[in-house]
Amino acid sequence: MAKPTQTLRMAPLRSITVYPKMLVHLDVAREESQRAFLDAHAADEPLFLLTQRNHEENPSAADLYSTGTVAAVKQIAKLPGGTLRVLAEGLFRAELIDFFSEGGCHYAEIGLIEERRGASENELSALRQMLLERFDELSSLLPLPPDVLAAIHSLQDEGQMADTIAAKVLMDLEKEQAILALPGKRARIERLCLFLDESLERRRLQQSIEQRVRRQMDKGHREYFLREQEKIIREELGEGESSVAALYRERLESLPIQGEALEKIGKEISRLERLSPSSPETEVSRNYLDTLLSLPWGKTTEDLFDLGHARKILDEDHFGMEKVKERILEFLAVHSLTQAKRGAALCLVGPPGVGKTSIAQSVARALGRNFARLSLGGVHDEAEIRGHRRTYIGSMPGRLLTAMRQAGSMNPLLLMDEIDKMAASHNGDPAAALLEALDGEQNSTFRDHYADIPFDLSGALFFVTANTLETVPPPLLDRMEVIELGGYPEIEKLEIAKRHLVPKQLSRHGLKPSFLKFGDEALRAIITDHTREAGVRALEREIASLCRKAAMQRLEGKKSLRVTPKKLHEFLGAPKFLRERGEQGPRVGSVNGLAWTAAGGEMLVVEAVPMKGSGQLLLTGNLGEVMQESAKAAVSYIRAHAGELGVDPEFYQNTDLHIHVPQGATPKDGPSAGVTIASAVASALSGKPARQDIAMTGEITLRGRVLPIGGLKEKTLAAHRQGIQTVLFPADNLYDLGEIPELVRGEMRMVGVKSVDEVLSRVLLGQGPQIHSAP
Repeated sequence: MAKPTQTLRMAPLRSITVYPKMLVHLDVAREESQRAFLDAHAADEPLFLLTQRNHEENPSAADLYSTGTVAAVKQIAKLPGGTLRVLAEGLFRAELIDFFSEGGCHYAEIGLIEERRGASENELSALRQMLLERFDELSSLLPLPPDVLAAIHSLQDEGQMADTIAAKVLMDLEKEQAILALPGKRARIERLCLFLDESLERRRLQQSIEQRVRRQMDKGHREYFLREQEKIIREELGEGESSVAALYRERLESLPIQGEALEKIGKEISRLERLSPSSPETEVSRNYLDTLLSLPWGKTTEDLFDLGHARKILDEDHFGMEKVKERILEFLAVHSLTQAKRGAALCLVGPPGVGKTSIAQSVARALGRNFARLSLGGVHDEAEIRGHRRTYIGSMPGRLLTAMRQAGSMNPLLLMDEIDKMAASHNGDPAAALLEALDGEQNSTFRDHYADIPFDLSGALFFVTANTLETVPPPLLDRMEVIELGGYPEIEKLEIAKRHLVPKQLSRHGLKPSFLKFGDEALRAIITDHTREAGVRALEREIASLCRKAAMQRLEGKKSLRVTPKKLHEFLGAPKFLRERGEQGPRVGSVNGLAWTAAGGEMLVVEAVPMKGSGQLLLTGNLGEVMQESAKAAVSYIRAHAGELGVDPEFYQNTDLHIHVPQGATPKDGPSAGVTIASAVASALSGKPARQDIAMTGEITLRGRVLPIGGLKEKTLAAHRQGIQTVLFPADNLYDLGEIPELVRGEMRMVGVKSVDEVLSRVLLGQGPQIHSAP
């Protein structure tokens, strides 16, 4: 029971418990506590020492333990910084009843706790022996000085011995306070023995853990040791999986993953649990899990099947290209009616700069789908598409899965750019790796080498771009629907420049439309004299060059600037291209042909010159094998009809014939120059001049038939750019005229021919006999 109360000065302590008959050194920094110690020492009076439950600077009653120790102040020394070093001795236990502050000092009303034996002499002796046995066993595991051990063994009072051992061994404030609060010696020793048993068990377990860890590691790897120690502690506590693995499991459970993918990812998480955190495989496993769990499992966007909205966006972003827009709108209409969840693959083929990539972006915007782009130009490794197997160091997923991660949905629009620029190598054929991805019957279980789980690509809408289909493998082409994009006629380029290119470049160069103005005639001059292309990239570069020069004049103080055809020479220099072909008069041995390239249509001149010789045929101009064969077929036709054309029938014996196609640095090939070569040879050998306002295209046979060709639209646009008035084309290509812009057809004369004699009768000047070519 508590004795009658009394009031003493009080000093709250932090992180230390003072027991009776114990000398302690205390560093006192708080002003109220310093006042309590100084006043008690000056008055030679004891004071009450009470431990705080926390580190509050101004503790309340709830922050203090209820049992403390009345102590005497032996010495006080002042340290640098204003701290007091106090030597105090505990006297006896006391219980806090109330406390208050007065005059800058804490006071406590306490009740003294009387020490009780609680057991007979024999029982206390037995308890003492039991306590010392546990203490000795524990001290062998703790770094206690020998003099401390000797001092404890020399103590005769069991209660003091229990208090001293508690102060030296427990290192737990709650347990220290539990010992201090017990007034009976027996109860104190029994409780302390229980605490010592817990400490012994913990130390034995810790020692066992340390021994197990040391057998698994090199002693010098401190970090490895600490992590292994943490792992084994978790095992002993029965926690099972690590917090990292638990986080991955939580992410896995939140995603709609099923079947093989769920099983595979679950096994990988279990494998991660078993790996050492410092093992290199741990980072590999975590990267793999991060990749798989970051895929857009089950995430989709709602399609906007509004044809009016789609047409508006396509018209805003692209001028002209009506047939292409109509085809895309038809595709969207079908998807709208069927509510198709499966994707499709569209291949946009056309020369550079005609808007293939931007059309795909516009369709994504019109549908409300996420957009991601894969640049396939120069890819020559199958692993770039399908990923590297995880057995390789630095392995990564392929571009398809990476694009799906970037898009963030299962039904994005994926643009595969420049598919015709891929090439097979010893590392595999990337085009073959795309077969599964673009096949609507297979891509629902697309398997990347890195992920090694089936992933559904069937919801994706694939847009593929290419400049030519010649290098695209037929099996891959069979999985796509091809939409051809031709070049722009001059009038469409003018509108594109006014509506899109000029405002875009003005904005990029920080210029206002009120400062720099482009007249229609100036833009036409740029289109015809400074660019020659199917698209508008070069046109945009020329406009950007003008804007840069205008920006300089703006900073030099000029208020406004209007670009006219006369000023183009000052800004852009001399014209790079001259429109002269259609203005030249008839010439012997020179005929205008039309060719198709990946950059669009081009007009090329075929020249033929006869010379005295032995009948040799010279072909120059970097001609391909097929074009050389066309030249030989043309010469054979002329030989077969020499008399009818007014040509010396023996020319092949005494005349060398040289056929040349200018721009020798540019490779040329294909059969469509057959009629052009035949016309040039007939003109050269007969001496009849050929009209220069006519251009032609068509493959010929030895019997004089003109066979159909491809790329009529691009070739016609090239002739239109050169100012040609008449185009001769195979009559079998008559249905292709619908692809040519109506504006171009209205300014040119399109003549379909079936035989070489029809061509010669229109190109060569001078009435000659009619040649009857075989049907």
